Amino acid sequence: MAEQANAVSTVAGEILVRQPGEAVSYWQPVPANGHIEVIFAPESVPMEHPIGFGTQTVPPGGYVREHAHDRNEEVIYVLRGKGRAVVDGVNHPMQPGSAFFIGKNRRHMFINEGTEDIVWTWLIVPNGLEDFFRLIGRDRVDGEPAPEPFPRPENVLQIERDTVFAAPPVDQRQP
Repeated sequence: MAEQANAVSTVAGEILVRQPGEAVSYWQPVPANGHIEVIFAPESVPMEHPIGFGTQTVPPGGYVREHAHDRNEEVIYVLRGKGRAVVDGVNHPMQPGSAFFIGKNRRHMFINEGTEDIVWTWLIVPNGLEDFFRLIGRDRVDGEPAPEPFPRPENVLQIERDTVFAAPPVDQRQP
């Protein structure tokens, strides 16, 4: 009986490897434009601790409007391009190697102020951001040309609340 109590679980977790172009991807509406890729999410691979992980590409002049997550923590890591993050009203440069941990209920926005696409990875715990991207976006195939800018769905505020967003601030900041 003591041997059973000291036994360590040897159940192995899942493995999923994604190569470039294999992730689920969606074109994003204004004001961000660009596209996202959902590399890992619970619907793509069983996981004990549900996360969402992917990339976001925002073209010059695009931005992710100010928002907060009331049930999630987020990590952003910039791969290429330059811009600015505004976290709780404080400006921070976004450049390759910049990393951000953004806890619950912290207002934040990301702005591409450069001349090329800015690309970052995103990790959200627990997951759910991938659902938002799917519901507001349009299916994308790797390598296809970007569509003309398109509006956010009329019910975007309900989609936000049903996924991973806090109610939008009354005094929402603009770039």
